[in-house]
Amino acid sequence: MNQTLVIIALLALVTLSTGCATSGNTVQERRNSVAEMEEETLERFYREVTYAKRQLENAAGYGVFSNANVNLIIASAGTGYGVVVNNKTGERTYMRMAMGGLGLGFGVKDYRVVMLFPNREVLTRFLKDGWEFGGHADAAAKASDLGGEASVQGALGEIKTYSFTKAGLALQATLAGTKYWQDESLN
Repeated sequence: MNQTLVIIALLALVTLSTGCATSGNTVQERRNSVAEMEEETLERFYREVTYAKRQLENAAGYGVFSNANVNLIIASAGTGYGVVVNNKTGERTYMRMAMGGLGLGFGVKDYRVVMLFPNREVLTRFLKDGWEFGGHADAAAKASDLGGEASVQGALGEIKTYSFTKAGLALQATLAGTKYWQDESLN
């Protein structure tokens, strides 16, 4: 059992270290890294979600985030980065995030999230306060394009949220709170 915990802890460290940081040394390189993640995630969103493009275009804005999550028996934690885009002005706000939750399960997962903000007030509140609360339930066994996932994610409030596993092995059901804040080094 101790070896299993050590392996999970090592996987968690590797996932968190790669999933929670943009790549590059300069501000522009890091912004480009976020833009690449955003483009890749939106391509998948359009491919897998009915009417995705229309939903995004009709929203006041959207956010795309890269997250790394670890769940060990009853506790869940994660970190990540992303960008929120105001559809009216085109303004991009680079952000960081940290998540904590309680529930059952274990695993390590690198996943992407698309958030749709239905109106300007919800978008403004998110950029100012940066809180999201909700539930997550998923089973994922995925590496690159191999494997599969089944996820359900619900957020309290008006933000519509979609989650896509990039890689990981996880079986979990959690209630979580996520704090988002502006990344001063990229804005």
